[in-house]
Amino acid sequence: MTQDKPDQSAPRLNLELQELIAGMEQRRERVEGGGGPERQQKQRAGGKMTARERVAALLDPGSFLEYGTFTEHQGGALMGGVDAPGEGVVTGSGTIGGRQVFVFSQDFTVLGGSLGKMNAAKVTKIMDLAARTGCPVIGLNDSAGARIQEGVDSLSGYGEIFYRNAVYSGVVPQISAILGPCAGGAVYSPALTDFIVMSRGSSYMFITGPEVIKSVTREDVTFDQLGGADVHTRRSGVAHLEADGDEAVLARVRDLLAFLPQNAREKPPVRPTSDPRDRQTPQLLDVVTPDQRRPYDMHHVITALVDDGQYFEIQPDWAKNITVGFAHLGGRVVGIVGNNPKALAGVLNIDASDKAARFIRTCDCYNIPILTLVDVTGFLPGVAQEHAGIIRHGAKMLYAYAEATVPKITLITRKSYGGAYLAMNSRDMGADVVYAWPTAAVAVMGAEGAANIVYRRDIQNSGNPDATRAEKIREYKEAFDNPYVAAGKGYIDDVIPMEDTRRRLIATFDMLEHKQEQRPYRKHGNEPL
Repeated sequence: MTQDKPDQSAPRLNLELQELIAGMEQRRERVEGGGGPERQQKQRAGGKMTARERVAALLDPGSFLEYGTFTEHQGGALMGGVDAPGEGVVTGSGTIGGRQVFVFSQDFTVLGGSLGKMNAAKVTKIMDLAARTGCPVIGLNDSAGARIQEGVDSLSGYGEIFYRNAVYSGVVPQISAILGPCAGGAVYSPALTDFIVMSRGSSYMFITGPEVIKSVTREDVTFDQLGGADVHTRRSGVAHLEADGDEAVLARVRDLLAFLPQNAREKPPVRPTSDPRDRQTPQLLDVVTPDQRRPYDMHHVITALVDDGQYFEIQPDWAKNITVGFAHLGGRVVGIVGNNPKALAGVLNIDASDKAARFIRTCDCYNIPILTLVDVTGFLPGVAQEHAGIIRHGAKMLYAYAEATVPKITLITRKSYGGAYLAMNSRDMGADVVYAWPTAAVAVMGAEGAANIVYRRDIQNSGNPDATRAEKIREYKEAFDNPYVAAGKGYIDDVIPMEDTRRRLIATFDMLEHKQEQRPYRKHGNEPL
């Protein structure tokens, strides 16, 4: 009987395995090093994190799983010998607050974070995975744009991303953080997503840069003046939020995500609160008065009503005459749309219409109930507004409210006049429940304007026109400028005490929790754009 001989190859196999593992780790280390220590240090010296540092700051510690780690460009006449570790973008999945998300982070230290064919392939891979698994996708943008050396292949890569931005719109939440340059065609991917958050002072977005503009129009402008965070959060309305530096922007993204569901098939997460559901709000008696000439800040109404007074406003510095944002009522996420009498008397203009319509549609995409707070005199009159298309823009609000099937409650706090009464989600536009305060007034127009038209002959033929006008204004107010005429016709469900409003709103949203609404078949609507 022969004894088994020791396997003399085992030590050699172990050695070969160790060499393979060492080779793998060397490759990984090279990829994780991005463009190298010098470029990474330059990135940090500019007040910016590296691509991987951003991912780590965004996600829960230790949750990141990377995909496409060893992806390389496919060469070509102008790319021969060019080293691009990780193809200039970090992609993968992780968790935020325990919820799974997908993320891509452009690496400016590798060829300026420029987008080539394989760079785009990494991004589209995680976008597809996000859609298949029903998870949000977050883009951390810091790129010089299309990779010129790859020519049309880089343009094709952008097209593949844009296509998915559009197809997955309303399927899973898409959030873009702009943490550096985002120029040329690159701006359209963030513009197609649900929310854009910009870093103040270190990020910018524009189609054509300062040099091109100067050569064509002779206008002299800096990068920040042309497309910085302040421009896009205050003037253009392109961006939704801004913050100082990468860390603050990423914190804003995490906060924003807490109000959104994983996908269109789910509802937003419920947040426990110690704020009593039946808490009275007597402070509102000092905020809103019957005097329609006395302005107030709608933010004070909102913070009095919502859980713990916490209101996460979206686009707070653009079109301030209307406010939109997220809050909780009884632990449930709600989207809020409210006229703000403190700015332009809360009137609806082009920018306010666009801002509200976009937010309403976003809420409807992701099953977020909508609370509309109304104090509006009408649409802003003027030649400039008419020539710029206030009809078309105002129609966007009408369309958005009519299309939305989520629970919708409207509360008229004071005046609600004319076409703006409809645009702010009246009963006729699909509101499930309409409440009003005793201070409310619902009519075609204000008493002074209406009296001048309805009683024109009486005033003109009077021996004392001023006294007659004052009397007719008083008569009109008593007859129409109150909530009870509309309530009597069923357009308002109840006139409620101001101090009992929080309890009523929570109870009504509870009642609407399982609302279902079927619409006629269609491929899609034709929204006014």
